[in-house]
Amino acid sequence: MRRVPTQVVVPLAIVALIVLYFGWQSWRGPEVEGYVIEPVPLVQTVVGTGRVMTASRAQVGSEITAVVKERRVQEGDTVAPGDLLLVLSAEDIAAEVRQAEAALEELVTTRRPQAAIDLERAESELAQARRETVRRQALAERSQLSAEALEQAQEAERLAQAAVDSARLTVSALAPGNVEERRLEQRLAALRAQLAKTEVRSEVAGTVLTRNVDPGDLVQPGRVLFTIALDGGMEIRVPLDERNLSRLALEQQATAITDAYPNQPFPARVKFIAPSIDPQSGTVEVRLAVDPVPAFVRQDMTVSVTIETGRRDSALAVPNDALRSVRGREAELFLVRDGRVQRQAVTLGLRGLAMSEVENGLSEGDWVVADMETELTEGKRVRFVERQAPVSSDRDDAASRNESPMNFD
Repeated sequence: MRRVPTQVVVPLAIVALIVLYFGWQSWRGPEVEGYVIEPVPLVQTVVGTGRVMTASRAQVGSEITAVVKERRVQEGDTVAPGDLLLVLSAEDIAAEVRQAEAALEELVTTRRPQAAIDLERAESELAQARRETVRRQALAERSQLSAEALEQAQEAERLAQAAVDSARLTVSALAPGNVEERRLEQRLAALRAQLAKTEVRSEVAGTVLTRNVDPGDLVQPGRVLFTIALDGGMEIRVPLDERNLSRLALEQQATAITDAYPNQPFPARVKFIAPSIDPQSGTVEVRLAVDPVPAFVRQDMTVSVTIETGRRDSALAVPNDALRSVRGREAELFLVRDGRVQRQAVTLGLRGLAMSEVENGLSEGDWVVADMETELTEGKRVRFVERQAPVSSDRDDAASRNESPMNFD
């Protein structure tokens, strides 16, 4: 029997091995990357961007029409109740106050004493007129005085009585606490109140946000001169996609980060969820309370917030890129079992930015196919290559800080 040369056998063997290898690889199918399902901690969050706003503001104006004489504060100044904000021209009102004070002083020192003297004089003249009437009456009865002279005496007595009555009314009106004094005091109080209005003061504690007045301006009632943000009333207002509404609830905790100070996160909590949806943007307004308010936080700052809407210490979770045909809480994915692709329906629970909880349909240790451009069919042979799953934690990852919440609907 003729022997085959070694230099022929070796190449043929190598070719045979290559053919067998590629045939075996072809039988096993293409490589697909995927994840091995293991219990992991999972945090569900909703992320959005909003602005710092003052929950309560006070608008300050003038109650009188006057010219601004002096402005004492500007934007950014902190004020307390009673602090002077604005001084208005007060010369005319001050002159009227001085006149009213002089009138009241005149009542006490001059008019009231003079009224008492006038009453005393009138009473004396009345007594004298009465005596004269009695004297003439006696003479007339003896026919020693004419009737005309008696009538003159009686008329003089009536006039004297009228003078006494008038003097008594004047004394009564000018008496302490009576009509004239009350009228003058009321006028003086009204003028002093007007004079006080020439000093515009703050009624609240807070920070001046805006000022719309300068010295020399003519101000009138109804015009807003200052806007003051009340202390302790800072909040964050964030418009969130309405599809996240079912996950939001009052008192949920959140972490806020300002664009100006990205390395100084601070806590917040959900205190208000708007009862209606903005039809133009499809968003719902959420307000978050901040207490205490960090010293660096300012009105109208841009803030990114991460609201924790759910947490699991241990959950079977799948990366979101492995999910297909998501419809609400129902979804599908591909498993690799016994080297073949298998379509699997699953029920979702908590949904995070990177991973979602699977409540039904998966078991620990299952192989789940990651997102692939090539189409997979049921039963196709594949070779599974494990891919590292993304880490789900309650820390706000820099890459996703400004992303919108993950929506599957």
